[in-house]
Amino acid sequence: MITGTQTATRTIDVYRTRLADRSQIEPRSHSVVWSKDASGPLSGDQLRGYDRRGYHTADPVLSEEDITTCLSEVDAITDRLGDDERIIRERSNGDLRSVFAVHRLSDAIAEIVNREDIVGVARQILGDDVYVHQSRMNLKPGFAGGPFYWHSDFETWHAEDGMPAPRALSVSLSLTPNYETNGALMIIPGSHKQFVSCVGETPDGYHRESLSSYRPPFGTPDEEDVTQLAQEHGIDMITGPAGSALYFDSNCMHASAGNISPDPRNNLFVVFNAVSNQLREPFAASAPRPDHLAHRDVG
Repeated sequence: MITGTQTATRTIDVYRTRLADRSQIEPRSHSVVWSKDASGPLSGDQLRGYDRRGYHTADPVLSEEDITTCLSEVDAITDRLGDDERIIRERSNGDLRSVFAVHRLSDAIAEIVNREDIVGVARQILGDDVYVHQSRMNLKPGFAGGPFYWHSDFETWHAEDGMPAPRALSVSLSLTPNYETNGALMIIPGSHKQFVSCVGETPDGYHRESLSSYRPPFGTPDEEDVTQLAQEHGIDMITGPAGSALYFDSNCMHASAGNISPDPRNNLFVVFNAVSNQLREPFAASAPRPDHLAHRDVG
């Protein structure tokens, strides 16, 4: 797979980012739903809705037992790893913010990830066999959970991991209710059909610091670009009960506010990438990110 047209000597990158001067918004060059007639968990109407909005929601997907298992597994993983690079904490107070590679650290979580109503949706939308590009637990405790600034995941994965095309999607599985008041995810519907480049050279060795930062100094879209997309498409707040699922395109512009409510917001995220879209060298970084942030084993 290539990201653009190919000349006799090189591949032209149609998703240029980390630019020196200013950002730009360009039309997406690849499909959203890669196999519109493929059978799978989603109906034709649901696939068309995903293609139009960039996301699909479902409830229920996880049982109460699944939720209890996931939360207890995260506690066990955190206790076992201690101050490991896969553990990300809030800069403000040291609270747990994210745990990466959880499907590799827990057989129980791996079993959930491999269920047909989770991975099968990814295969159906992406029209290919898939593998886990990244998994993580994002935690927002009551009164203390930090925000995540506006961004497109694909911009990061393309620039820093070498993902050629946006033939990937995320599944967010709610382990607690996601309310408007406790930092639920916001998505600009339709933004997945436009690629927003970012300004600023990718620094070396800044991965862990950027993951704990509300607004990293690179890989962050200009406020004017987010404003333009929001004015064109609006902003959807994705709420749902514990056990619900959100499937969303890798190029969706999304964010979440901090949580100063009493209610925690804990979600399990799993990113599926098409096998044919496996990672290359980074397109806008000097070296790939660590394996726990971008798995390169497609087996």
